[in-house]
Amino acid sequence: MKFTAEQIAGVLGGEVVGNPKAEVYKLSKIEEGSEGSISFLANPKYLPYIYSTQATITIVNNTFIPEGELTTTLIKVEDAYLSFTKLLEFYDQATKGNKIGIEQPSFISEDTKYGVNLYFGSFSYIEKNVVLGDNVKIYPNCFIGESVKIGNNVTIFAGAKIHSETVIGNNCVIYSGAVIGADGFGFAPNEDGTYTKIPQIGNVVVEDNVDIGANTTIDKATMGSTIIRKGVKLDNQIQIGHNVEIGDNTVIAAQTGIAGSTKIGKNCMIGGQVGIVGHLTIGNNVKIQAQSGVARNVKDDETIQGTPSFAYNDFSKSYIHFKNLPKIVTELEEIKKEIAIQKKASNG
Repeated sequence: MKFTAEQIAGVLGGEVVGNPKAEVYKLSKIEEGSEGSISFLANPKYLPYIYSTQATITIVNNTFIPEGELTTTLIKVEDAYLSFTKLLEFYDQATKGNKIGIEQPSFISEDTKYGVNLYFGSFSYIEKNVVLGDNVKIYPNCFIGESVKIGNNVTIFAGAKIHSETVIGNNCVIYSGAVIGADGFGFAPNEDGTYTKIPQIGNVVVEDNVDIGANTTIDKATMGSTIIRKGVKLDNQIQIGHNVEIGDNTVIAAQTGIAGSTKIGKNCMIGGQVGIVGHLTIGNNVKIQAQSGVARNVKDDETIQGTPSFAYNDFSKSYIHFKNLPKIVTELEEIKKEIAIQKKASNG
């Protein structure tokens, strides 16, 4: 499928500088651009490539003024990075096509309710009393448990599992291998050293505009709900325990683990491999650096790092001293020797 610079500028609200009829049919990095591709320039580090790229069209910021000869047609926009992201979404939808229909073999319970434009992939299974909205795409080998409710414009990629009574809002994307609504990790210790499983009778609620990465797991609540608020973005391979609540527009990177009943606020940014213990309260606008271990409540607007985590600036200063610790110890030993020599001389 080919698009002209003029058509793309119309989608992005941009201005064409060059050939408005230039055609492209693929996307590329600016340094790997080739004829028929469209790229973008947002990071100043890649500025030299604008003069050598073979991309037919390049999206740039309105402020860009060339200082040399260009062979690429420009589309000037307010924000090149955001515009290219928008173009990626458009391209993704156009190339994947609008899958519709129920493939076989698959199973859909007779009482399932679903809206228009359903796509249901082969070897997938829907249990009873499920409600699906419009434009729901469920790819092959998925499982949808009893009494699940899924909103409009939701895509669930191959192999994901949505367990009973989970509620998923509108415009959500759930990637392959994700498991939502499995039992939380709850066991009561007995006097003989064995454990008795605590029944998990709650559910998971995922609000609108949430992305859940591949192989991420979200446990249902012991009672009540584990809640993922609107706009949350979860990377791959994240573990979210029972009764956790994650606030609006919080983003969490891969391999983070959040233990049960912890509440995380709005607009937080949590790096990869962070561990957060249970029953904590993390405020709004908090930033947690990668590989931190959080074992205390965190106030609004804090930035923390380390294990156990503490203020980011204090961590950075302390780390400088830690790196210099062998030198500091050597100097301290020399000072001690000098004091001993002075004491001996004064006593002599």
